Amino acid sequence: MPTDTKRVRGPEVSQSPSLFSCDPAAVLPSKGPRADGRRRDQVDVRPVFVRCGLVSQAKGSAYLEAGNTKLMCCVYGPRETDRKDETNMKCGRLTTDMRFAPFSCPERGSWIQGSQDKDFSLMLHESLQPAICLHKYPRSQIEVNVMVLENSGSVLAHAVTCASLALADAGIEMYDLVLGCSMRQDGTSYVVDPSYMEENCWNSVSCENQGGLTVAFLPSLNQISGLQSDGEMTEETLTAGVRTCIEGCYKLYPVIQHALTKAVRKAAPSQSES
Repeated sequence: MPTDTKRVRGPEVSQSPSLFSCDPAAVLPSKGPRADGRRRDQVDVRPVFVRCGLVSQAKGSAYLEAGNTKLMCCVYGPRETDRKDETNMKCGRLTTDMRFAPFSCPERGSWIQGSQDKDFSLMLHESLQPAICLHKYPRSQIEVNVMVLENSGSVLAHAVTCASLALADAGIEMYDLVLGCSMRQDGTSYVVDPSYMEENCWNSVSCENQGGLTVAFLPSLNQISGLQSDGEMTEETLTAGVRTCIEGCYKLYPVIQHALTKAVRKAAPSQSES
């Protein structure tokens, strides 16, 4: 009997549609310790592991781990700008690109840069530009590329810290390091350095006084270079949240300083070589 070769034949064995249904959203408790043991309503950030100079092809690079959040940043330049019409004779140009690996999130993504990647790239640019001495690099550009290997929450804040460390490792002149910290407000309770579940799950029924906040901070100059907020928060809650994020940045500062000092000592020539 002749067969229709243009028709797509169905599978011989079928499965129940319930196997492919999404799991219901988890509801996190609003009181008591968090899932990873950290405390609520306290500046309790995750332990951070950082390392510089891992990518030999880049001028500077940094790797950062905060819990299960893992990022890699590479810095290229300063070098000649790609487009002559964008050349500035008085100062340099900073370009930032932040992307998520397809396997970084619970739902697999694409290598093509999406709207969230573009928004994070813009926020990264706004946070880093005030700290870089661009007037020292006229007619040139500095490229900062951040790749998120695993997203376990607070990815934008840690991307700012990782990119700042990579710029320092590349020898780019800066006014100060840039550190990032984020918090999540849920009613009367808040969590610092939230995880992926804490960022995407809400406990309160109402939408009042709920939102997220990410602050980019220059610790030595005591200045804020970037601020990103979403949700609905009162003025008092927003002000207290900024102070909380600044305190979280100060907690990360000694770790970043130690990692950078270790990288400089490793790269410096020994006395026998000199």
